[in-house]
Amino acid sequence: MSVPSILPIADFPVRVLTRQMLASGLLGVIQSGEKVSLFFANTNFVVQCRSLLPRMQDESVVIVNDGIGLNLASRLVNGQQFAENLNGTDFTPYLLGQAERPLRIFLLGGTPRALAKAEEHVRSRLGQQVAGTCNGYGDLYDAALIARINQAQPDIVLVALGNPKQERWILDHRDVLSAPVLMGVGALFDFWAGEKSRAPKWVQGMKLEWLYRLALEPRRLMRRYTVDVVKFFVLCYRHRQRYV
Repeated sequence: MSVPSILPIADFPVRVLTRQMLASGLLGVIQSGEKVSLFFANTNFVVQCRSLLPRMQDESVVIVNDGIGLNLASRLVNGQQFAENLNGTDFTPYLLGQAERPLRIFLLGGTPRALAKAEEHVRSRLGQQVAGTCNGYGDLYDAALIARINQAQPDIVLVALGNPKQERWILDHRDVLSAPVLMGVGALFDFWAGEKSRAPKWVQGMKLEWLYRLALEPRRLMRRYTVDVVKFFVLCYRHRQRYV
């Protein structure tokens, strides 16, 4: 993929892309046989994946912005906002819909129940081929799993393990996997399975989906949207001087 401009967020090189640019680039990677690891960076990503930052300083790693926190931080630190909000939940079906042929997708992560429903969603609702699946509760570092993924010859591996587990797994296996595109997609399988609900469109339009999710899962998400958000902005503040 050609390298567009970058807006650094706490040293993470976040690309400035529209969804059309990103989709076109990834489909080009699939066609050419290159390799790309795609990460969607929200405030939680920046805090939880801090130890992985040195391994993400590579042209084969594409980090894009997800959520209002990244946009606000970029306006404060860089004086510029991102072109679009590129969250994995919306972008992934868009990407698949732009392909000229059904793509081969390997689904990794989630509970067995959610994974089965997500697999059916990919086949029946999105019209793609499921090359294989593996839930998130086995030995994900077993060499047999890597061999199974390679044997399935997927175009894309969707990894839904949450931050930072999914990012670490992708970075650890990038070199031994033949799939052109690896994507960390968080709770995507739960959304596809109907295990978790999206906010109404009007709430999304007001950029308050985070508040909707917090109301649904306060115990799990309270720290993410309070303590970790403070940590996020502290990191952005500490690392702002080298870019101003």
